[in-house]
Amino acid sequence: MTRAIVVLLSVLALSLSMISIARAVEPGEALTDPVLEERARGLSQGLRCLVCQNQSIDDSDAPLARDLRLLVRERIAAGDSDSDVLDFVVARYGEFVLLKPRFNARTYLLWAVPALVLIVGGLIVLLNIRKAKATSVPEALTEAEKERLAEIVNDRER
Repeated sequence: MTRAIVVLLSVLALSLSMISIARAVEPGEALTDPVLEERARGLSQGLRCLVCQNQSIDDSDAPLARDLRLLVRERIAAGDSDSDVLDFVVARYGEFVLLKPRFNARTYLLWAVPALVLIVGGLIVLLNIRKAKATSVPEALTEAEKERLAEIVNDRER
């Protein structure tokens, strides 16, 4: 019985590992030149599927992703450079189609805000630590406070 379970688990593990190898790119889409196909794959992995939104067009099964994969391959086959292909797709679909947005005047806040939040948060933490250290040292009692404390202690002892 345990041998059957081990075999079944092995087959299941092998099957699950094969899933990651499978891509949405269909055999008919691939370019015949392996160098051009590798370029197309690289570009496709950097473009967002507008239907799935958090998947690249290389991983997506959506019809729009297939159309974009074909478009990328057509542009590469026509002799466009990688930047020409990306510029063409961005001109058609906007910056959102890029999984990793470009750094330019329109997107600098997108890149700068996380760093600013970390810096401001760090400063707030440091200021709170300094404030806590500064207020944690008790001040000495005045003579009047010492006398009042002695009276209270004497009253309690009676």
